Amino acid sequence: MARRLRSSSFFGDLSTREIHGLKVSKAFNICDFSSDPGGRGNGVLSVEHRGSFTLPLSLSFCKSTEISHLLAVSDEDGFVSIYDTRRHLPSFTSCREKTDQARITEWVAHNNAIFDLCWIKDGTEILTASGDQTVNVWNIETKKHLGTLVGHNGSVKSLCHHPSNPDLLVSGSRDGSFAIWDFRCDSNLKSSISLNTNQHRPTAFVGHAHNTPKRSQRGKIAPVSITSVLFLMDDISIASASAADSVVKLWDTRKLKSPFFEVKPQGEPQSEKETRKHGISSLSQDKSGAYIVASCMDNRLYLYNTLQLNKGPAKVFSGSKIESFFVKSAINPEGTHIVGGSSDGNAYIWRVDKPDQAARTLRGHEGEVTAVDWCGSEVGKIATCSDDFTVRVWNVTKRNEASMLSPTTVRKRITAPNLQARRLSFTSIVGPAIGAMEEDNDASCTTRKPKDEPCSPGESKSPELRTPESARKRSFLCQSEEGSPLSVLSPPPSLKRKTIRDYFASASKNETPSSPR
Repeated sequence: MARRLRSSSFFGDLSTREIHGLKVSKAFNICDFSSDPGGRGNGVLSVEHRGSFTLPLSLSFCKSTEISHLLAVSDEDGFVSIYDTRRHLPSFTSCREKTDQARITEWVAHNNAIFDLCWIKDGTEILTASGDQTVNVWNIETKKHLGTLVGHNGSVKSLCHHPSNPDLLVSGSRDGSFAIWDFRCDSNLKSSISLNTNQHRPTAFVGHAHNTPKRSQRGKIAPVSITSVLFLMDDISIASASAADSVVKLWDTRKLKSPFFEVKPQGEPQSEKETRKHGISSLSQDKSGAYIVASCMDNRLYLYNTLQLNKGPAKVFSGSKIESFFVKSAINPEGTHIVGGSSDGNAYIWRVDKPDQAARTLRGHEGEVTAVDWCGSEVGKIATCSDDFTVRVWNVTKRNEASMLSPTTVRKRITAPNLQARRLSFTSIVGPAIGAMEEDNDASCTTRKPKDEPCSPGESKSPELRTPESARKRSFLCQSEEGSPLSVLSPPPSLKRKTIRDYFASASKNETPSSPR
């Protein structure tokens, strides 16, 4: 498979887009989604093997730009299937007979259910998290088993790779722990079951990550299941969520004894009957790392600004029903829309800039809609899976296909990046925090105003980006606590970068007491 062109900074991404002509995202209308076959990749896939239906549990589009249309689906029987969503997909009535035409390959990855998938190595390898308490590494083209990650004592529920280093991974488990894995470390051992299988041990391990002081009758702390983990875009922090509460914990990977920050919804106390609705089913973040979205069991989705976590959720979205921890949500890479599953058999899409607007309902499934994902390069393409044993691929309708950004708007988007979203990765000292997204007054979503262009004479311009002096490679998790790893951007010695907390901590100090909430 073609390898993805890599760059170490925003300016590298910009030059790559300019030189190699990468596509600029189309604008789309939230009301124009459909899964009816139309020759654009829409359609329905039946999840079955050897003539028997099986429940799909997770799905993921490839994160490599060139092959981002490839969709991986895992199921309850331990199969992994890869589909080409650019092919003419079948309709619901013909999906049983024609799904094979879209399937590229499939294999048995575990003898147990697979709860999560993670593409790595530019789409040449995939990781599978299973109920057998392990994570397997597979080569997609050869279907060869490359290794097994062992160390958890419960089902592995969530995976997330490092944003800039493909050799780093974090996993969360039902045993209440999360683990960090480094494929570069010499921790490979020969398996006692098969001499041809490499076993990887975690580089770092945090047990009982979300436990409360409450103890069981035997005096032991019962583990609280970790439902989701994220490597944040600052390359240093990890976010974790659990089934016991609605708290999102942030961890510094250089010092994992305790979380450095906790954030949760700041709402009115719930009644005793509603206390069982606590818990987070999934976490997701946009490509820039400006937002974190948490799907909670109180039937709400909470959006947090990573630079203002101390203020609690910036926006709240409602309309779906989240009655099981299998129901997930995902924010799109651009950070403009959120798609979420629901226990009522529908999927829902919200606009980030209009949380009070009613969600767009995607109807078609006949069972609880669980995992969802956005295609990285084809804006508007979504995949959803359901307990009705199908996967639906949604796309914008043909009448919106010509809604391209004008050359003038394209030039503005390239020359004027979203400064607030990029400050998370490209500045070392942050002044007063500002919103990561301006309110969009244009309901058609066809243009985006540059962040460095004031909306009115009374508004001040955002500060300029600070160019790093060098781009030395980070030495991550392989140094002692005394010699903490350097930033990817290698800031000057006079600047000391710690974690993401420094950004919103600095912002809160600069706020005046009389500033509006």
